[in-house]
Amino acid sequence: MAVPYETTGRTQQKSRTRQALVDATRELLADGLTPQVEDAAERAGVSRTTAYRYFPNQRSLLMAAHPQISPDTLLGPDAPQEPRARLDAFMAAFSRYNMDWEPQLRTSLRLSLDETGAGGSGGSGGRPALRQGRAIGWIEDALAPLRDTHPDVDLHALAVAIRSATGIETLIWLLDIAGQTRAEAAETVRRTAQALLAAALTT
Repeated sequence: MAVPYETTGRTQQKSRTRQALVDATRELLADGLTPQVEDAAERAGVSRTTAYRYFPNQRSLLMAAHPQISPDTLLGPDAPQEPRARLDAFMAAFSRYNMDWEPQLRTSLRLSLDETGAGGSGGSGGRPALRQGRAIGWIEDALAPLRDTHPDVDLHALAVAIRSATGIETLIWLLDIAGQTRAEAAETVRRTAQALLAAALTT
């Protein structure tokens, strides 16, 4: 079994080099580009040969640049417990997350839709490596008080519905097709989430 290049020798220096390549990739993504390994190497001031030791192909590079924020919740400890207010607080945080990481998330979406190129489905027919559905868990956490107040509501189904109408895919459509500003897009997804919640509570 091959030993990863970064785990041998001068590991601290290698860690810094790897991070420099990841940071360079994120900068290029923010510039609206989809960088190859050599592009990140040039931006980071690293030789191409060295860069390919860390990232043998574009997909591995872009995966490393994908958001690594994986908390159990996007809400703080002082988040409201009233369901509508709590969902509003979550949607504000979720919109910030999507906009802060927009270039990387756009690339992730593009790769996940590219079944023949860099993205694919991991070859197993399962969920693409860059699309792990973690936002559904965040939404379920935001809806958690409903378990006590509305035990008949299917929280998972509601979370899936809200995610389907408020995620990065929707944000891209609102910005690129509908021509909304980011503030308008954030308000649109907030109102959509609230409408789905209201429908679930009155069913």
